[in-house]
Amino acid sequence: MTDRSVRDATPDDLAFLITMAVEAADWDGTRGTTAESLRADADAWHYLEGWQRATDFGVVALDGERPVGAGWARFLGKDDAGYGYVSDSIPELTVAVATDARRGGIGTLVLAELIEAARGQGLEGLSLSVEDGNTRARALYEKAGFVTVGRNGNSDTMLLRLQP
Repeated sequence: MTDRSVRDATPDDLAFLITMAVEAADWDGTRGTTAESLRADADAWHYLEGWQRATDFGVVALDGERPVGAGWARFLGKDDAGYGYVSDSIPELTVAVATDARRGGIGTLVLAELIEAARGQGLEGLSLSVEDGNTRARALYEKAGFVTVGRNGNSDTMLLRLQP
């Protein structure tokens, strides 16, 4: 990967974001997650349903013109809390990189752009969920300053505070 760039995600990126959500859900390659199974799982689908709402924001990472990763943030209220829910005022992130583009800095690039976008909006923080065993993702998030603030099933809820 030599010609990397990042652009804002748009409503036209929904199909690619679904592909990335499948990559994120099947991060270890053992679950057989598909776009169809993702759509059928209400707990997973609410991260993308109706993309792009007015408060949603995200980025798509490119290698040349090929999309290779994405990250997006969505506010999910207490009544529709996601796996990494902290509060109604903090959006939850999803970050994913195509399997064949991993370990090339794409995840770091995507996460940095999302953090910058959140700071630009004056958000107080960002949250996410990382499953047990997903050590590469956990290391990425910890390096960016996320800390574990809770537990949901076999996942930790992590939070990055952007403002006091």
